[in-house]
Amino acid sequence: MSEQVPAGSTSRILTVPNALSLLRILLIPAFVYLIVHEGTEMTGMLLFAGVAATDWVDGFVARRTGQVSELGKVLDPTADRLAMAAGLIAMVVAGAFPLWAALLVLVRDVLILGAGAVLLLARRRRIDVRFVGKVATFGLMTGMTWIAWGNFGLPLAAAARATGWAVYAVAVVEYYAATVLYVGDMYRAFAAPRLDRAA
Repeated sequence: MSEQVPAGSTSRILTVPNALSLLRILLIPAFVYLIVHEGTEMTGMLLFAGVAATDWVDGFVARRTGQVSELGKVLDPTADRLAMAAGLIAMVVAGAFPLWAALLVLVRDVLILGAGAVLLLARRRRIDVRFVGKVATFGLMTGMTWIAWGNFGLPLAAAARATGWAVYAVAVVEYYAATVLYVGDMYRAFAAPRLDRAA
């Protein structure tokens, strides 16, 4: 039996929000190359900042235009995770961000994404993104941008670095608070029957 699309969402694939999420993913190789290539760090950081700034745009457009889709609920957070992970790795490789601070986020994401994949395969369920998770992701992207900007020695480096560390520290706390909530969501989802059996 086919799985029904939940109320308030659509099964459409070709929507403006989905196109925006896909564009963010397609821009990842560009900002990674620019960040790690000597002489183009500022351009890479600005492009990454642009991708980070649009973190909320696709979701906002989806809600305002009634184009919330099941694909979008997966594509949007996927774009967030891929962009942030690629940005962190590029900044570490370029020597503009400490590895230990990047691992605070990367290791957590690998564990949560792995558990989410198991949940999807075993129970045909996925966990919806929580608001605190979105806030934390935006804070991490903002903080890491400013930290790397400062470490690259770009304009207003000292102020950017100090502000970046403050924002990043708060966002990490929020990120792990969201993790606790996601673990609870996953526990309840694993305890529930498979959707195909429930149907």
